[in-house]
Amino acid sequence: MLNNKLLFSKLKEFEDRLKVLENQMSDSEIIKNVSGYRKLAIERADLLDKIALFTNYKNNYEEISRLDTIIQESAEEEDFLELVEEELKVLKGKQSKLTENIEEFLIEPDPNDKKDIIIEIRAGTGGEEAALFAADLYRMYAYYADKCGIKVEVINSSPTPIGGFKEIIFSLEGINVYKRFKFESGIHRVQRVPSTETSGRIHTSAVSVAVLPAAEEMDIEIKLNDLKVDVYRSSGAGGQSVNTTDSAVRITHLPTGVVVTCQDERSQIKNRAKALKVLRARLYDHALSEQASKISKDRKQQVGSGDRSEKIRTYNFPDRRVTDHRISLTLYRIEQILAGDLDELIAALQTAEKELKLQQQK
Repeated sequence: MLNNKLLFSKLKEFEDRLKVLENQMSDSEIIKNVSGYRKLAIERADLLDKIALFTNYKNNYEEISRLDTIIQESAEEEDFLELVEEELKVLKGKQSKLTENIEEFLIEPDPNDKKDIIIEIRAGTGGEEAALFAADLYRMYAYYADKCGIKVEVINSSPTPIGGFKEIIFSLEGINVYKRFKFESGIHRVQRVPSTETSGRIHTSAVSVAVLPAAEEMDIEIKLNDLKVDVYRSSGAGGQSVNTTDSAVRITHLPTGVVVTCQDERSQIKNRAKALKVLRARLYDHALSEQASKISKDRKQQVGSGDRSEKIRTYNFPDRRVTDHRISLTLYRIEQILAGDLDELIAALQTAEKELKLQQQK
């Protein structure tokens, strides 16, 4: 629910700022400064758009209030009141759209929302069962990505003999990928009877998921002198039996101690490129985390603490339920969710984030 008092106060701020800008832009000294004048002109155009939106909202709100009063207090004929109610219905529909537009304006977008991502899934407590669930989560994300037209590419993996993953790292490339997947970072817990369990006891296992926005060279600088590169013979799928060359790559970032390995490709050059991609994403994510920890407002605007040690979701097979603990949402359709039907979960998390950010405006 928008705070009308706040909105009208912001409208006054915009109008006051516009007067200041227009006075500055009429100053002959500022006019001579082409770049400075252009900057003011851009701000003025942006302000005019905001003023138009907020003024439209205010006028529409006031007209709705006026018609509500007529309906409640008028002794007019029924035909006239029906016309008023019809007009009121149209205005409320318009107000709903204006409200959405203003909410979008008030919420500062996440600068990483449009970025591609790298997801790292690692088996935690639970041994082989955790590794099997890590594979389940990888397939869940891959199915959802495919449905959304997002490209999936495995960067590195450590498979187990019975089909699980001790670790799997993969990239996702497409439109607004980080915006869709950013809430997946954290501990995912599974409760089910393992296939190896003969007594039918339910086991609880855990898997960690890290979602890293892919970083461009402009986002993070990596100096070659800061890297220690080792090559060795692959032991994974890319190197089994036929790969007799040192194609696997291990890169250590000396200033931070971050180590990245990649061996899924049979080409050392390709493995090195993928490893650098992961390294850049990890360093960028680390920089973002440090920045966020210094800004309490950012922390308040997150769904959950943002800590990857936080238990965010439980997948309970006996009850067929998936519970997201950050927003207290429980869905009883675990099969569909693990098959990549994540739309409802993601939409609920995005709505919760939006509401938190709107609260910061009050």
